[in-house]
Amino acid sequence: MTPRRTDSPLRLLARAAGSPAAMAGKITRFAQILLAYGDGRELDARLSRLERAGLIDAAPRRIQLVVGSLDMLRFWISPASSEYYRSIGIDYTFHQVLRFLDEPASLADPVGFFSTRDGVIGHLMQVVHANPRYDLELLGMWEDGLVELERQVEAMLQGTHPRREAIAAIVEEPEYHGRLLEYVRAFRRSPAAPPPLRSNVEGGAHWEDLERTFGSLRTSMRYFCRLPADPASAARHVFTVKQFPRQLAEPAPG
Repeated sequence: MTPRRTDSPLRLLARAAGSPAAMAGKITRFAQILLAYGDGRELDARLSRLERAGLIDAAPRRIQLVVGSLDMLRFWISPASSEYYRSIGIDYTFHQVLRFLDEPASLADPVGFFSTRDGVIGHLMQVVHANPRYDLELLGMWEDGLVELERQVEAMLQGTHPRREAIAAIVEEPEYHGRLLEYVRAFRRSPAAPPPLRSNVEGGAHWEDLERTFGSLRTSMRYFCRLPADPASAARHVFTVKQFPRQLAEPAPG
């Protein structure tokens, strides 16, 4: 079992928070994320980079990005995570507190477009992902993204990563980093390599459409591009659509 499952709540809080110097760095990165939300040029540059690299088919409009992010969070990330934590006996709310203390920036940017390279990598190592493919594709925004991810996961497994104490206070399964490293290496050989799905998602029929839609960056952006692009229709979607609109889901293969 990981320290997340064995340490006391106070010990977990202390491990996640780290030293005062570490906390100062976290606050700085959190502020940078908030400032990035107002920098449309940087967002456009990142989306263009992903499009040129062939990682997405087309870039969604700004309002589609906002609405799509909300849908991803309320229909996929949050409910799938909540179910997972219930199944393993972890309090979901307390876990989010630990995640915030470890790296506030990781909670401020659910789609990752405003994050730094190390922010995406830290988030990947911090929690067991329902499907890590999205984040590996997202690292395509940086030339050395996947190389650096592999290096940092190796360091985590060797016990030499500078954030190992904080990450160990949060990661839920002791085998996760080993599985993640295997997938990173397989993905670097072939992006079509099957990803390791989280236990509550793998074989879960009620998550099938959602995982197929939001499990990869390309399919997520396809969904975003299907959403309303004018303010009135977008607002109507947010306030009236209460369940995942399966008519907008990524079609099943075949």
